[in-house]
Amino acid sequence: MSIQQGKLCSRIIEQHFGEVVRTVVDDLFASIAKPLSQIIRSTGLTKSEVCKSLAILIKFNLAGFELNKTRRIYEYRLHHDHVVMILRYPRYVHLIQTKFGHESAVLMEELLRSGTQTASYIIVKSMSNMDGKDNNTLALLRDKFVDLANEHYIIRAPEPYPNDGNAELMELCHDIPNPFVMPELDLRILKDLHDGKALKAPDENVHWLVNVEQFHIDFRNTIMVTAIERLIDSNAGECMKYLLQLMRERTNPWEAVSNPIALVDLRQRCERKSQNVEMLRYLDQYISVMESNEYLSKFDTKGGGQFTVNVKKIFEQLTWACIENIIVEKYGSKAARIFRVIRMKKYVEQEDIQKEAMVPAKEAKQLTYKLLEENFLQIQTFRKPGGGNAGAPKSFFLFYVNQSQIVSMLLELSYKALYNSITRLTHDKTVNKRLIEKSQRLESIVETMKERGESDAYINEILETLTPPEQEILAKVKLRVKSLYSAEIGIDETIFMLKLYQQYQK
Repeated sequence: MSIQQGKLCSRIIEQHFGEVVRTVVDDLFASIAKPLSQIIRSTGLTKSEVCKSLAILIKFNLAGFELNKTRRIYEYRLHHDHVVMILRYPRYVHLIQTKFGHESAVLMEELLRSGTQTASYIIVKSMSNMDGKDNNTLALLRDKFVDLANEHYIIRAPEPYPNDGNAELMELCHDIPNPFVMPELDLRILKDLHDGKALKAPDENVHWLVNVEQFHIDFRNTIMVTAIERLIDSNAGECMKYLLQLMRERTNPWEAVSNPIALVDLRQRCERKSQNVEMLRYLDQYISVMESNEYLSKFDTKGGGQFTVNVKKIFEQLTWACIENIIVEKYGSKAARIFRVIRMKKYVEQEDIQKEAMVPAKEAKQLTYKLLEENFLQIQTFRKPGGGNAGAPKSFFLFYVNQSQIVSMLLELSYKALYNSITRLTHDKTVNKRLIEKSQRLESIVETMKERGESDAYINEILETLTPPEQEILAKVKLRVKSLYSAEIGIDETIFMLKLYQQYQK
């Protein structure tokens, strides 16, 4: 947890849930865990407001609760990482749209909007939001919901059970035996619920939520495949995709190093699923190149060779590349060269930096101390022992790189950049609210006129109600909003990769 992350969480919650919930989140962020009475006292809100805010946060899996050490009072804690994940919701929906189609994307969007909800409610609600409904739509939505559960993109929410010592206090059971098994849903009951009949849903006690872990596994695999494609070519990327599929079948998905995968198994998988003749022909060479880049490690020679996927090493390399790209963008290629020299040599004196990096002495010194000032470099002081009355002992300084410290600093900068981006976006929308609303009303009127078959001259006359100066301002606002949205996506991708690096270093 950090100050910048706290400000970002506060801004995201205020944007999505309002001022009251934000006050509760700020209070929870400042402490590890708090009972209800302390939250009420420190926020100055009424008990009803605090309880409603906590209920919203728990429903959306942004906060949790557990009994304290005395087993008599609940303590509430904020899941601050989950709050930042709200910015990834559009990416989740896009992934489902790509893999499973429009109906699944509608279901996922509704579940994200509802937080924690029953399958029957999500299906019936999605049915109401669908365009072009027919008699088979309800059955299709039910089947798509089952597919999402089978592929682990949704998971059953923890179930409450009474505490052993006090039956009035409830605890959550997180260890559900089959968290991806769907209850039976009768289409006739779903149709009656959609028609508004007062019926008891058959699954009213089984709630579902989005399994963000599965999405993050997919995002991680995409990063690795893309990295291989850029490093070698698209054939190698396809080879890596099949390797990751075999890894998923044999290894815990978050292991730093996979279990051994035989080359024979990889070849059989590629032959069965791929039509890429060139990749199959040069499969051995692609594996050798990936091994030389330390993406794979040779485990054994039997069965044509066995290899492990070194996920930890891959993300170390990608993190180094990310850091060097940031240095190039901020300080130039010479600074990146100096950084690379120090990283390769481990510990380097100032005089050696300019020789190794082939940069003029004065410029090398300026860039080195600039990187030191910005915490991309660290300095270690050593003292040579003085002899007799020869005066004070002489000191010399060695520069070195601490990757974990740089990653923590970049995460702080990323949180700050995200906060600034969201704040600027909110400001632009607020200042130009009247103009944006006017433009949206005009677009709606024009669409209606086109459907009625009105003449182009009349439509142009309506469009001219937006004056040229207003059109210019609106164009600038739209461009800035688009740029800020794009920046948010890029920053979130950087945060995701840096967090993965930290996770694999634990």
